[in-house]
Amino acid sequence: MSSHRPPSPRTEQPPTPSPAPPAGTRDDTRDPDVHPVDESRPLGRIILFGVQHVLVMAATPISAIFLMSATLRLDPGLTVNLLSAAFVLSGVGSLIQSLGPWKFGPRLPFVMLPGGAPLILFIAIAEQHGLPTATGAVVLTAAFSFVVLPVFSRLLRFFPALVIGTMIVIVGVNLVKVGAVLVTGRPGEPGFADPTNLALGMVTIGFTVVFYLLFTGILRQLAVMLGLVAGTVVAGLLGRFDAGGAAEGGLVSLPQLMPFGSPQFNLVAALPLMLYSLASMAEATGQTVINAEAVGKKIDTRTDVPKTVRGDALTSLFGGFFGLPLMVTSGENIGIVRVTGVRSRFVTAAAGVVLVVIGFLAPVTRVISVVPSAVVGGTAMVVFAVITVLGVQMLGRSDLDRHTSTFVCAVALALGLLPILIPGVYAGFPPNVRILLESGVAVGAFVAAVLNVLFHHVRPRVAARLTTARTESDR
Repeated sequence: MSSHRPPSPRTEQPPTPSPAPPAGTRDDTRDPDVHPVDESRPLGRIILFGVQHVLVMAATPISAIFLMSATLRLDPGLTVNLLSAAFVLSGVGSLIQSLGPWKFGPRLPFVMLPGGAPLILFIAIAEQHGLPTATGAVVLTAAFSFVVLPVFSRLLRFFPALVIGTMIVIVGVNLVKVGAVLVTGRPGEPGFADPTNLALGMVTIGFTVVFYLLFTGILRQLAVMLGLVAGTVVAGLLGRFDAGGAAEGGLVSLPQLMPFGSPQFNLVAALPLMLYSLASMAEATGQTVINAEAVGKKIDTRTDVPKTVRGDALTSLFGGFFGLPLMVTSGENIGIVRVTGVRSRFVTAAAGVVLVVIGFLAPVTRVISVVPSAVVGGTAMVVFAVITVLGVQMLGRSDLDRHTSTFVCAVALALGLLPILIPGVYAGFPPNVRILLESGVAVGAFVAAVLNVLFHHVRPRVAARLTTARTESDR
């Protein structure tokens, strides 16, 4: 890799026109001098749109904590405590990324969540070394992110639209699968592809489409939330929703500091999580760029991407002391932003406040936790598929007419989608290696970045040197 840097010290996204909101959602009263991302809306609307984000994303922290609890055999009281912490830290992280205090957060409409590959790594470390070591690994990884960030920011020029677009497509496909599993269940488990659950998922999608088709203005912007509410009502009529347990137990749930005892720091145990954090930084790059694309805001990746990574690292640092896995910036809300046309970062800041409140109000948390997964999955499939489309749009601007670009994209998609489409394909590999390979996003991003460097940086320079040598020998 060459150490030479381009003449310009700034690596900016090419200017893109701000995408117009969907028909019927334009607000002609807004100040034209204020970018829609920085626009403040009436408090009632901001809260409504924020609640919509929360309803779509709430299943992720709930499922993450329940998976962690079931795998590590945690007692119910500890599970409730971790769920409260997950909501509070998700809210705090969303506020940091949306409001952007000092050098933390890109001031874009972002939410933060636990789950995904960091959760699996956390569970693996906990099973092998114990929960205190797992929480110590999270704290070490957060600190590691701060240390390596200056080096990583210098490599951002090797992540053009071709690399990021490929990564976003893989992210979108993976998220659609996550939403689909919420509807169908996992193959081989009891209740897989239950007709009632399938019907609930399809009905939820159908209501969302109908609302988006028939409504205009604010009602159309709320189509995702209205579809989820309608699906929940249908689930209640079918006897699949029971909120009676929400009244049981106390009113307030306070997250407990260091629920597993003092963190224990073991560099060897933390190494897989620290290595994954590099892939997470690449994913944060893609999330930041695609979020900026969705809201039509030009950003400087050299300064804004590090702000996103710092927000992730700071939230994860706090989360580690509350027994949580790494907290990561999520692409789940980007689909909602694109569908609704509401681009204000204050909406996701409101979602952050709602998440913090939910974390402290035990009855609200319990009500959300009993919304049928099939209903949440139906909503999630639509929202996540929009992210895939955004990745395709970005690839459309990455000069795929060049054979080398097509080849880079094809190989990265093939290897990145492999563990997503065929789960367990790397089951024969050592556990630490398997966990990294099974992250399709990390594999796809790494392959796309390496091949892009080889084909579009190394190969042209080698060819130029050979041509120069031949020219000089002919003289």
